[in-house]
Amino acid sequence: MGKNMDNDKIITARIEDKLEQCERGSYITTTGFLNMHEQSLAMRVVRGRSDVKSFFYGGYEDAERRILMFVPDGYTDTLEGVLEMISPLSVLHIKVTTSGRKLTHRDYLGSVLSLGLDRSVIGDILVNDNGADMIVNSEIMDFLLSEFHSAGHANLQITASEIEELEVPEQRVKAVRDTLSSPRLDNVVSAAFHVSRSEAVRAIKGGIVFVNHEEVTKIDKRVDEGDTIVLRGKGKAVLYELSGLSKKGRIWAEFKVFI
Repeated sequence: MGKNMDNDKIITARIEDKLEQCERGSYITTTGFLNMHEQSLAMRVVRGRSDVKSFFYGGYEDAERRILMFVPDGYTDTLEGVLEMISPLSVLHIKVTTSGRKLTHRDYLGSVLSLGLDRSVIGDILVNDNGADMIVNSEIMDFLLSEFHSAGHANLQITASEIEELEVPEQRVKAVRDTLSSPRLDNVVSAAFHVSRSEAVRAIKGGIVFVNHEEVTKIDKRVDEGDTIVLRGKGKAVLYELSGLSKKGRIWAEFKVFI
């Protein structure tokens, strides 16, 4: 626990430093890629700050790993406006050129990190049948093109492209319908991911449940229609609809669960 708290303090300090650089220097600053827990820390830093605007961005709408961009007041009010001024992210197209087993997310990530790069410069890795698309900090693209040639004993063909050219694979979803005594987070997690309520409570209190990218540790938080819930290690679901009561007086809930 102490080590995690120390790491949280380091991450928070880095985020605060980027915010202060933006505020003092009146220029756009960006963090490295943040995981969902780190994004929750960032949300606490920026909450209530009106002097500097902030935008999370991961290259596409449902990105899990995202950078945080700080923008001086008066520059722009939209993410699109920020991206007209800077291009912080690029896409590394990876094509496997040798036969063998299909490479996994772990294969690609492990090979990149073995080059000495920090995890914070690598965003989501979208694996496909022929290889993968890796979202990266634009500043490391030349290094990757020069040094990244293999993963998992397979040879790779590497090309670079703008983030706008990213083709996001269509995510498969299934509908899950269940009843809830109330739309509390513990009930929602239990129903969406088919775990017991006690397991849901442990997961929430353990800091591995996120609602709309923010870590939530209160089991009685209300979940609303349209909210996205992530249970780390289990997956992601959207509370699509709350409708009517069952014969036993419970609320019908429909989820879209990503598979």
